[in-house]
Amino acid sequence: MSLTPQWLDELRARTTLSALIGRSIKVTKAGREYKACCPFHNEKTPSFTINDEKGFYHCFGCSAHGDAIRWMTDQRGLSFMDAVKELAEAAGMQVPAADPKAAAKAERANTLYDVMTAAQDWFVAQFQGLEGAEARAYCERRGLKPETIKAFGFGFAPDSRGKLKEALKHFGDDKLVEAGLLISVEDKEPYDRFRGRLMIPIRDPRGRVIAFGGRILGAGEPKYLNSPDTPLFDKGRTLYNLDKASAASRASGRVIVVEGYMDAIALAQAGFGEAVAPLGTALTEQQITMLWRMVPKPLLCFDGDAAGQKAAFRAAQRALGGLKPGHSLEFVTLPDGQDPDDLVRSAGPRAFADLLDASEPLVERLWKTELATEPVDTPEDRAGFKQRLGVHVANIADAEIRRHYADAFRERFDILFARREQPYRQTQQKRGPWKPNTPPPASNEAKAIRNQGTDILMRGVLAALLSEPSQLIRHQEALADLAPRDPNHARLLSAMLDSALSYAGKETLDSAALLTILGDDLYNMAQALLQGDGAAFGFNRQTGSEELAGAQAFRQLDEAIRLMKQRPELEAALQRATELASTDLTEANFAEQQRLRQEKQEFDMRLAALLQREDLL
Repeated sequence: MSLTPQWLDELRARTTLSALIGRSIKVTKAGREYKACCPFHNEKTPSFTINDEKGFYHCFGCSAHGDAIRWMTDQRGLSFMDAVKELAEAAGMQVPAADPKAAAKAERANTLYDVMTAAQDWFVAQFQGLEGAEARAYCERRGLKPETIKAFGFGFAPDSRGKLKEALKHFGDDKLVEAGLLISVEDKEPYDRFRGRLMIPIRDPRGRVIAFGGRILGAGEPKYLNSPDTPLFDKGRTLYNLDKASAASRASGRVIVVEGYMDAIALAQAGFGEAVAPLGTALTEQQITMLWRMVPKPLLCFDGDAAGQKAAFRAAQRALGGLKPGHSLEFVTLPDGQDPDDLVRSAGPRAFADLLDASEPLVERLWKTELATEPVDTPEDRAGFKQRLGVHVANIADAEIRRHYADAFRERFDILFARREQPYRQTQQKRGPWKPNTPPPASNEAKAIRNQGTDILMRGVLAALLSEPSQLIRHQEALADLAPRDPNHARLLSAMLDSALSYAGKETLDSAALLTILGDDLYNMAQALLQGDGAAFGFNRQTGSEELAGAQAFRQLDEAIRLMKQRPELEAALQRATELASTDLTEANFAEQQRLRQEKQEFDMRLAALLQREDLL
């Protein structure tokens, strides 16, 4: 199809961008432009601007940018041609004629849409008639409400080899075979593909029926039967319920991927309209890309059995090659043997929402899965474990993300096996009512770090930033959130940040210039830090910009700042868990307290490592 730049410009000119976007999100007039909260990332203050005169939108928060066509592809999830056709129809424009072969193909596709619409209407009529009694009873047993049945277009295919064929005979057998409704066998008459099944229409992003899924009502295999690939339907590039889930996803800010369409329907009935499902295949790279157009981190919620968890792990592996900054997958773990439909029916929507809130990032799912694959008791076992992790890292195309995954795996590896080398004996549990074991004693090193680690680490970080002021801008956002316990340290850090920001974009701010700007009282404090115990950290062993400019020193400084940000959150969580365990001493509450205590000990060991090791991670 030949779409000239002139024709596309005319299409954009005839489309009022603010009106188009206003159908999906709330827009507000702001002078000659319009503003809104960006639909591509979560924000409370509008930074998304729409300019009708220039015909583009731009977000100053996440840099999303585009025209009317880009809006339809990125926000609606349409293909380029589907976006063009929908905009052209609204603008009253004719899409240029295609070449003869493409035109013939498009004509066949349009005819097939008519075939699928007619088949859908016929299946619904059968569902509502006498022959659909068994299908209606099945839906009632599944707890499906009438409004849900109507919204998702449930139908019924009678147990007959020729009833659909007869009802749609005016289309001809060839069209019905091409649409996947009839099965053609050599030297035999074509016959109905779907027989004795509850029928669920599968729609494209524009809401048009392109295929069907059939659920058998009695005994037999397969339990679920989908349409074959056709000119309209490519199962590896289609997500069930995408047409309905797109709007719900924009409202909730998330999309939930489940294994099958019955799970997606059950979740929609329970209030989770943003659920989609692959169609009889493992989640493909193309489907993951479609999901990333909707949200940066889709939630994968596969069944809690072994098969479901294997499918989730395969999806994790397939996502690695396409990872990009800010885009990943998260995983929701269901109780063993349950699917989402089971959970919402037995425990209610709140229980499912709680699992969504406790989702697990991709890096953690890869780590846990590989850790559980084989024993890690011997050096050879550990080498194999490390090698498997390395394969995942190598499959990541983005160099920056690949580096962060390597660091994350190395950090977990060091912590896990450092802990295994220092076992402790647990007290023997006595018979009778459950009683918590005595917690493992903390090492002297950990106790020392716990008592004074925050102040020591803060002095080390301040000394490093005084020695290499360029790192102030690099870590500006993280440093602005820090709240040093020592008010003098807080004053110094604030002055250092102000100085660095005033120099940003101008001349280079070196250590000598920074010390001069700070003034007499802060100057003395800064000099004391440069010469005192702050220099004990690996990133300060030798002061001066040449030493600190090394990649290793930068990595150590990154780790130190990250630990300082994490420490208050971890301590607060441990305090809450301890208070809860003291007032309601259940096994679950005690286990959570012990988990956080262990995490705190590991955290303190990482602080100790900053003091002791030249080569951190």
